[in-house]
Amino acid sequence: MKINRLLTLVFASALLFNVSCSDDDNVTEEMYYGNGFLVANEGNFGKPNAEVTYVSSDLSIKQDNIFSSNNGGSNLGDVLQSITYSGENAYLLLNNSNKIQVVNRYNFKRTGEITSQLNSPRYMAFANNNIYVTNDKYGGDKFVSIYKSSDLSFVKKITFTDNVERVVEAGNNIFVQNASYGFGNKITYITTSNNEIQSTITLPSGNINKMIESNDMIYAIAAGTSDSYIYQISNTGSITKTYTLTGIANATNLEIEKNKIYFTSGLNVYAMDVTATTAPSAPLFTVANSIDPYSNLYGFSVVNDKIFTSDANGFTQDSKISVYSTSGSLIKSFTAGKGTNAFYWN
Repeated sequence: MKINRLLTLVFASALLFNVSCSDDDNVTEEMYYGNGFLVANEGNFGKPNAEVTYVSSDLSIKQDNIFSSNNGGSNLGDVLQSITYSGENAYLLLNNSNKIQVVNRYNFKRTGEITSQLNSPRYMAFANNNIYVTNDKYGGDKFVSIYKSSDLSFVKKITFTDNVERVVEAGNNIFVQNASYGFGNKITYITTSNNEIQSTITLPSGNINKMIESNDMIYAIAAGTSDSYIYQISNTGSITKTYTLTGIANATNLEIEKNKIYFTSGLNVYAMDVTATTAPSAPLFTVANSIDPYSNLYGFSVVNDKIFTSDANGFTQDSKISVYSTSGSLIKSFTAGKGTNAFYWN
């Protein structure tokens, strides 16, 4: 690391410590938000109170409201659904504002935005110099909108009759989860050379709750009535492996890190090796019950050997964040904004 960057990091850490102990969100000094975690707080539907929290790698420093703090106090928007990185930019997707705010991921200064051809956007992915965004309006249009990465200009829209939710890239191909809120068992494979649908993958059992990419492969967790399933899918659209989670119903969240699969069911968090042939016999740990079932494990991410969980706390108060080691020991607890839904290493 160059000495000037090292000095910048030391100075920024000192500033962050001072900011975290203050109620003043109007930061005038430029901060450095690398080498830490970004916490996505979606806020309340219909209110422009979405925000991002920064937490240092050792969890000792926290700064809330880093978008407004670094953009003249302006609001981020309504419902921060997801954050995606490309190069030095972070793309903050606002579901109910129908926009994507683009910021420098290290100082969080705004650098651009996408507002055209968006209607209740959900998630986004990058491939072949394009940006792919899923849009799923409740009771309305369902489509993937495509933009050029270079200038954010609109390229094309791909329409769907099924729901569209998560989208990931693998093998320079795009995969779209055609399932929302536990209903649906299909994944669409899009070829990025012509931005056309190549095929549809139908999972044999269960309804998809989450689809992710890991090691250039697709993984989807599907819930059944008594058992659940995790499917491994190649980057050319073939199901290559099925994990049957015998006796574990309604498995939902799914993360993979360092050849370990992590998932949840109810209040339980499970872990298993990617080479496992049987389901885990007991959970890694169990989280406390929240004030309502919708708040339980509202956010779940495994990043840099840490398991982050959030309790949305009824969506009326700040979310309760708990961080665990990958062996299941509680490391740290703190609060973030309203409706914390994900955690990202930056």
